[in-house]
Amino acid sequence: MSVTALVVIDMLNPYDHEDGDQLAAEAEKIAEPLHGLIERARDHDEVRVVYVNDNFGDFSASRQDLVDRALKGRRPDIVKPIVPPPDATFLTKVRHSVFYGTPLEYLLQRIDAERLILTGQVTEQCVLYSALDAYVRHFPIMIPRDAVACIDPELGDAALRMMERNMRADIVTTAECLR
Repeated sequence: MSVTALVVIDMLNPYDHEDGDQLAAEAEKIAEPLHGLIERARDHDEVRVVYVNDNFGDFSASRQDLVDRALKGRRPDIVKPIVPPPDATFLTKVRHSVFYGTPLEYLLQRIDAERLILTGQVTEQCVLYSALDAYVRHFPIMIPRDAVACIDPELGDAALRMMERNMRADIVTTAECLR
């Protein structure tokens, strides 16, 4: 059976940083489509949902610590629909790529993942770097444009074009995923 990994990147965010307002405005637009995609993915046996979130430099932070911090942040309305359920696979990261310093590659091998759907934030940073790392690991990549949020729309669009052209990513909508 061909397994797809739906990777949700950095959606547990308190939006209390320098670019928080810009990012929150864009994340608000993707919250509903992303939530719908996650729900549909959970209904497919051949799809695994994997949350990978920045630990914000707190190496002792647990999943619950990150959830609590995000829900107490400036935009709990964005975070609440995306909170990983207790049985969800959850990894923390320390830098931009979901692969850097995490067991994600090993996990993907263990579940026999053959394709990745990258979602979350920030399109021109963590999503882009994660896509590059997935590409060099020979994973086919899908990016639903309505499930990634950017800080700078111009850079976000450029990042999507780069992922499509340089990493052969399929740029789609959430409706086109999991058909």
